[in-house]
Amino acid sequence: MNLMLMTDKTRKAMLLLAAVMLILTGCRNAPSEAVTENPVPRNADNSFAVRGFHVDLRIQVMTMDALRALADDLAGLGINTLVMEWEASYPYLNNATITNKLAYTREEVASFIDYCKAKGIDVIPLQQCFGHVEYILRHDRYSAMREDRKDISQLCPLKVQEDSLLFADLFADMAAMHNSDYIHIGGDETYLLGHCPECALKAATEGKSKLFVDYMKMMCDIVISLGKKPVMWADILLKYPEAAEELPAETIFVDWNYGWKTNYFGDIAALQEQGWQFWGSPSLRSHPDNAYVTCWEKHFNNQRDFIPYARQAGYTGIVMTSWSTSGLYGFTWDVNYEVMDMEQIRNTYPLSGFRILLASYAEALKQDAPVDPHAFVVRYAGERFGLTEAEGEMLWEILTIPPELIINGKPAASPSITAMRETVTAAVRKMNNLKAKSNINEFEHLRLMLDLRDHYLAFREAETRFNDPGFSVNDKESLAADLEKLIRESRQLDKRFARLNKGFLYDTEIAQQNMIRNRKLVLLHARLTGDRNL
Repeated sequence: MNLMLMTDKTRKAMLLLAAVMLILTGCRNAPSEAVTENPVPRNADNSFAVRGFHVDLRIQVMTMDALRALADDLAGLGINTLVMEWEASYPYLNNATITNKLAYTREEVASFIDYCKAKGIDVIPLQQCFGHVEYILRHDRYSAMREDRKDISQLCPLKVQEDSLLFADLFADMAAMHNSDYIHIGGDETYLLGHCPECALKAATEGKSKLFVDYMKMMCDIVISLGKKPVMWADILLKYPEAAEELPAETIFVDWNYGWKTNYFGDIAALQEQGWQFWGSPSLRSHPDNAYVTCWEKHFNNQRDFIPYARQAGYTGIVMTSWSTSGLYGFTWDVNYEVMDMEQIRNTYPLSGFRILLASYAEALKQDAPVDPHAFVVRYAGERFGLTEAEGEMLWEILTIPPELIINGKPAASPSITAMRETVTAAVRKMNNLKAKSNINEFEHLRLMLDLRDHYLAFREAETRFNDPGFSVNDKESLAADLEKLIRESRQLDKRFARLNKGFLYDTEIAQQNMIRNRKLVLLHARLTGDRNL
C-alpha cells in the first residue's frame, strides 16, 4: 500500500502498528494468553491471591543490586507481586525521549523480571497514562498533549489521536518486556479533569464521569488488545462513577486508603455490586512523610485497620504502596512556559529504612486478625535486632513520638518548635541507649532518621530567630555562627546517609538527597554571611 495515498490518520495507524510489531517481535516476552472475564480466584485459606508491593522510582532510583535484594526479601515474606512504577527510569524503545540519566538498560530490566519470576514474584508495570505525567509532558515532543500549559501534570483526554498513538506504543513496550497478565495504567488524581475549554464543554454536557471513562476505556482497550488486564487506581472513578459500566469488564480497580475512613473517595460497594473487581492498597510511605519525619504509627495502624477490611470486603489483592515523593513538582521555566528543569516538592527517606513496616505488612497478610502494632514492634525488636523486651518497648515509644509538622514556621500543635525539639531530643537520648546485636545497618537507618529530625528542628529553631520581628543586622553574626555549627553537624549526617545507602541508591541520588535536605540551611547561612559563591 502506498503511504503517500493514505489519509494522515491511516498512515499514523499503520506506522503505529509497525512500531508495536517491532516491539513485540524484538523483545523477549510475547503477550499473555487472551484475557478472560473471570475474576482472580481467592485462595482456599482466605488469603489474597495478589500480595503485592509497589516500588516508586520517580526519584531515589534503586540500583539493580538493591532491587534484587528487595525481591529476595519480599519472596521470603510471602509477597508474590511487584508493581513497578518505572517512570523515566524505564528504557523506552521508541519513545526514548522520556528516559532519564538513571534509566536501566533493557537488558537489566529483562534480567530483573526473570530474577523475580524465579522467586515466584510477578512484575506488573505501572505506566501512568492520564495524570502524573510531568516526566513525559516536560519534553517538547509531547507538549501539545498538555491539558494546561502551566500545570503539566495531566494530558488532555480529548487529544485522542496523539494520546492513543503514544500509549499504544508505551503499553506495547511494557507488554513485550513484562510477562505479567496485568498492566497498571494509573489514572489517579486527575485534578485537571474538565479544565481546558473543550474538556469543560464535554464535562458540562456529558459529565466528568463520561469524560474520564471515555479516555480510560480507550487506554484499557489498548491494554486488552495486547492480551493484558488493565489495573487502575479507583479514586477518580469512585468520585465520578456514573459512566463506570462503559469500562471493559476486565478492568481491576485499586482502592488506595492510607488511613482514612472507608469510602473516602466514593461508594465502593456500589461498584462491586456491578461486578467490578477490587484490590486494596495501604501505604508505608505517604503524605506527610518527608526527609525529617515518618508517621510510623499512622502506617502501622493503616495496616491494622485496612487489610482486615479489604479481606472482609472481598478484595482479591493487596498492593502496599511506597511513595518516594508526592508526585508534585516545582519547575524552572523559560519564556513561553518552556520547561528547563523540574524538581520534586517532597522527598521521603529512602525505602532502605522501612523494612520494619514491610515485615508488619507481610504478617498482616498472613492472619485474619488485625496486627497489633505495639506487640509487633516489640517482638520484631527482639527477633530482628536482638533487643530485650524492655528495649523493644523503648523502640515503640521512640517510633510513636508525635510526627508533628511545622507549617508556616509554626508547629501544628506544640506551643513552640523548642518544645517539639525537646520531645525529639529525649527520644534521641533513648535511641542512643539501644544497641542492635543483629541487622545493625537496618537499625542504624532508624537511628539516622531520628537524628535527621532532631537536626532539622534545631535548624528550624534557629530560623525562627531570623523571622522574628526583632531580628536586625546586628544579629546576623551570632545566627550565622549557630548555622555554621549546624552545617558541620549536617556533614556528619550526610556521611552516615551515604554510608547506609551506598549500593541501594546511585551515588548521584545520594548526593542529591543530601543537597536537597540541607539546601535551606546552606542558603540561609550564605545570606547572613554574604557568601556570593553560592
